[in-house]
Amino acid sequence: MSFKIAFIGAGSVGFTRTLFSDLMTVPEFHNIEVAFTDINQHNLDMVTALCQRDLEENGLSIKIHATTDRREAFKDARYIINCVRIGMLEGFETDVEIPLKYGIDQCVGDTLCAGGIMYGQRGIAAILDFCKDIREVAAPGAIMLNYSNPNAMLTWAANKYGKVKTLGLCHGVQGGHDQIAKALGLKKEEVDIICAGINHQTWYIAVKHKGEDMLPKILPAYLENEELSKTEKVRIDVLKNFGYYSTESNGHLSEYVSWYRKRPKELEKWIDLGVWINGETGGYLRVCREGRNWFEDDFPNWMKEPAKKYIAENRSHEHGSYIIEGLETGRVYRGHFNVMNEGCITNLPEESVVEVPGYIDANGINIPKVGDLPLGCAAVCSQSIWVQRLAVEAAVAGDITLLRQAMLMDPLTGAVCTPAEIYQMVDEMLIAGETWLPQYKEEIRLAKIRQAQDNLIPAKTYKGIRVPEKSIEEMRKNKEEARKNASETDKAKDRPSAR
Repeated sequence: MSFKIAFIGAGSVGFTRTLFSDLMTVPEFHNIEVAFTDINQHNLDMVTALCQRDLEENGLSIKIHATTDRREAFKDARYIINCVRIGMLEGFETDVEIPLKYGIDQCVGDTLCAGGIMYGQRGIAAILDFCKDIREVAAPGAIMLNYSNPNAMLTWAANKYGKVKTLGLCHGVQGGHDQIAKALGLKKEEVDIICAGINHQTWYIAVKHKGEDMLPKILPAYLENEELSKTEKVRIDVLKNFGYYSTESNGHLSEYVSWYRKRPKELEKWIDLGVWINGETGGYLRVCREGRNWFEDDFPNWMKEPAKKYIAENRSHEHGSYIIEGLETGRVYRGHFNVMNEGCITNLPEESVVEVPGYIDANGINIPKVGDLPLGCAAVCSQSIWVQRLAVEAAVAGDITLLRQAMLMDPLTGAVCTPAEIYQMVDEMLIAGETWLPQYKEEIRLAKIRQAQDNLIPAKTYKGIRVPEKSIEEMRKNKEEARKNASETDKAKDRPSAR
């Protein structure tokens, strides 16, 4: 079996090495063609060297073609795996720190809220360029598997405007599935789930154990669990109010709704600092910086240690390899994917990206009809979908009016800021992201004029609830933890105790 897979954003060691290793556990894929591409030659070289060493020590003859020319990488590819971070960590920092000046406290800032909306403006500008190249040089009917956030916005733009068949992939459903099973004291493989909603706001609408409905048992199980009752306060509160558990973590979920992060004095009671994903201000930015710094420092040691073994037990729960395996070999895979709605969830907008169950086999990507979401869950998702739609259309057209409207309609941003504050913040964020926002060239010029005036709204002094970033010296005291952070796709898979 021979076909080509291209990784874009291949300088990301966590995603690239994990997803590539997953593919290599499939025996039929040991003769495929592989290309890695990234704009950062240094990161690309390091990750390529690591993956090529893994291949050779597993006795495989594949030679990875690494290039900074993405069209060269995409040429004749049947699958393109996208894991780019447009703006890198420098852009990510502006997504977190600028909104904080206006009182918007984000744990992550990569999906919704002010940070996620602006991240989407950068990402959509880039992904439409990727799609153009895919249409022109990739294999006919090429499929893009998108791991980049904001996942729904990028997947929406790629399908609607990029005209490339794109699936958005995320590990949130799998992570919540693990957690629910543990809370109920059951084996994960014995707990069957159905999730439906939108990315990072997907709901476990069915949870069964050997045919028994477990939904009524989830809330008591979480309340009685000494650890989860402290670390998942937001998710538990949403469960109490809406009747269904959400896939997304405590910190992530808290920034998608208007209730938990709008008053600094009350935020502390909803979050936990035992691990970043439980709500720490800028927590994901911190661990990403630590991971980048550690990989840079420790890379020589990674090359000296034993290679990853391409065996089934080491295969991650990321969907990508299973999807390609299903399409190429016919083995059936069931997962949850982000796709254009098109009537799948009947009480969400027809034109939106939903996260729903799907089946993959040699016949293709098969998405069953879910029907209506529970009304309250649909209402929460609908509000976010309108923010996403405004943000997608703003990014495609470079329309600052739509961009401002997306910010105004965002639940947390609107709960914290006045329209005047939002307008000023949008100007500041556009200027900060100028390098990655070609569609806003004229608007950025005008924003600079407005920002030069002397009647600006003063910044707030609030700095959030933070954990100090670890230095290299501090990380060396626990090398195993530091390496795990740098190498994992899910940087909160193992959660320490609450504190």
